[in-house]
Amino acid sequence: MLAPALLGLAIFFVYPLIASVYYSFTRFDLVSDPEFIGFRNYEYLFTKDPKVATAALNTLWFVLIMVPVKLLFAFFVANLLVRSRRGNGVWRTLYYLPALVPPVASVVAFVFLFNPGTGPVNTILKALGIHGPLWFNDPNLSKPTLLLLSIWVMGDVMIILLAGLLDVPRELYEAAGLDGANAAQKLRYVTLPTITPVLVFSLVTGIIAALQFFTEAAVASTVASGKAVVGEGTGSQLGYPNNSLLTYTQWLYVRGFGNYQLGYASALAVILFIVAAAFLVVLLRRVKAFTPEEATA
Repeated sequence: MLAPALLGLAIFFVYPLIASVYYSFTRFDLVSDPEFIGFRNYEYLFTKDPKVATAALNTLWFVLIMVPVKLLFAFFVANLLVRSRRGNGVWRTLYYLPALVPPVASVVAFVFLFNPGTGPVNTILKALGIHGPLWFNDPNLSKPTLLLLSIWVMGDVMIILLAGLLDVPRELYEAAGLDGANAAQKLRYVTLPTITPVLVFSLVTGIIAALQFFTEAAVASTVASGKAVVGEGTGSQLGYPNNSLLTYTQWLYVRGFGNYQLGYASALAVILFIVAAAFLVVLLRRVKAFTPEEATA
């Protein structure tokens, strides 16, 4: 009965993982046969690659800043929807709809809205006597502007948290109220412990998505720079402006499919897998340590 699932897992996960590890020790360009070169790819990755550190730091920013902020805003909106008594269906639909917009379309729309010269945002700011910033064209603001986009499309996370909040037994709130608990104490001692599995799921999936962050950053770079193609060999728009939107997976893509260095790209992929696994192990251990069951034990 498990054979179909195990077969799919072996073909689409185990084999590609083993193949990536093997190719990471080779010089491979998809045309010639792989040539074993030992740890040279990893040596180049950690000591000589000019952009891998920048790409890794940008990706780390999305993991440490974008994921928690998006989760907090989604939790805040979910709490508001739980408390609202009128038009629940309408409000849930309105908050969820942005998550249905294709990523490319949403990024293009945001680049248009935040265009420093003709965008509606800066036009409104100018009418108010405020000199608008460059947004996606400013290396210091490009990532925060993408953060605004991630908050706008938080509907998928919001729906999951909303379902978790609706499953919290009302009797627990009533009992806490009889014991004199205020709103903050109910949140701390009733809501959060009850929805911990939902929070952990949202955080884990958010971290995995942030480590693989590609589409939004790539499209924002190409559109803001006035180009239309993603890739190292097709223009200088990669990571525009000033490599501030260059993510780890973009660099992996460029080295593998732009420069046809599949062996080196495999080494980048292996390191990404190890880092993602380490993130998740640490996260799950920390969450387990702070659950009520572990604390009482």
